Amino acid sequence: MASVKFPVMTPEPPPRDVVDYELLFDCVHCGLCLESCPTYVITRREMDSPRGRIYLMKALAEGRLELDETAVRHLDLCLGCRGCETACPSGVHYGALIERATDYVQRNFRRPLGNRIKRRLINGLFPYYRRSRLAMAPLRIVRAIGLGGLLRVVLPRGLRRTYDLMPKGRRVSARPWSKRKADEGRSAAAVHHGCVARAVANQENLNTENALRAAGYPVVDLKSAQCCGALDLHSGNRARAMEFARANVRSFKRAGADVILSAASGCAAAMAGYGDLLKDDPQYAADAAALSARVRDLSTMLVESGEPIARGLKCTVTYHDSCHLSHGLKVRETPRQVLKSIPGVKLVEMEESDLCCGSAGSYNLTEPEMADALVHRKVDNIAATGADYVVLANPGCEFQIAAELARRRSKTRAIHIADLIALANR
Repeated sequence: MASVKFPVMTPEPPPRDVVDYELLFDCVHCGLCLESCPTYVITRREMDSPRGRIYLMKALAEGRLELDETAVRHLDLCLGCRGCETACPSGVHYGALIERATDYVQRNFRRPLGNRIKRRLINGLFPYYRRSRLAMAPLRIVRAIGLGGLLRVVLPRGLRRTYDLMPKGRRVSARPWSKRKADEGRSAAAVHHGCVARAVANQENLNTENALRAAGYPVVDLKSAQCCGALDLHSGNRARAMEFARANVRSFKRAGADVILSAASGCAAAMAGYGDLLKDDPQYAADAAALSARVRDLSTMLVESGEPIARGLKCTVTYHDSCHLSHGLKVRETPRQVLKSIPGVKLVEMEESDLCCGSAGSYNLTEPEMADALVHRKVDNIAATGADYVVLANPGCEFQIAAELARRRSKTRAIHIADLIALANR
């Protein structure tokens, strides 16, 4: 008996180019994503969930809904953490959907003047390493002469938030702790130093390189690298993100490295998406796909090396799963394996370790109320562990959590995993 073949139903192209329309139909509206969504957990509103936002995107694409202030508000409130992707049984590519929807909003909706000015300042400053360092120089000077506390008192609330996010105190030394030569046959690694991380926490990049060398990996210089483009993708500036991606693809190809890493998990996840971002670019598509396939994580490479990574450090730590490392790159266990391998370190798991802390690139500056609600919840969970350190793999998470810990005068310290490894090798 001949089998019956049913025609494949494909949705009609919508009147508006809001998102990749066919991707919307992967969602079966089961709702399993709701409790994994930070904004839904806080507001309990359907339109602040991934399912609700997919409804909005579809209605906008089909012309059944106008792009008004209410629709934009629900889309803006998304952190882009991709926690829903981990929870979704249908494999919905929510990250790709929200990035395209944000780009559509940016091109077609006129925001209030104050909001436009803030976003232009962020977009004109943060993706450029030298601009960021220059802008932050006066604050460094004020702190250096001991007037940081006074400045914080007189700053307006919005600027005070930015000031609080700047790293405080003595940074972990980035001096090499191993003179080991690279093992023959090991993958040559290039570390992408990024923009904001390079401007304010470059020792995390250097300590990442030191850890790789100590594990026997050759490290090559990634010259002429630029911002990964994540900030632009999250804020709706897709065209510039593509230009940054092309520059980094060229830089990686010239370097001749086997793998590429970043001390910022958000940057690593953005680079892992270059293959999709540039898939329609005939000149760069193949090289972009090759780069994406070679994005790795520090903890994974250290575990694979099989080498002891630290002398020892007696302390209790808890681990915060940075969103794009756990949900974007699907790396969850190897950072914990690295921490457990350090002599003297006791790892205590926290509740909701993979719930976003509210940093999300520049989200904590553009959506401060939601960011505050999330970091309060995160630090409550950190405090319950009694840890000396909360370890993480993304500088943005570090700055966000450290600011709240400082406001509470907590003794717990937020620290990047590469810095903790350096501390354990002093």
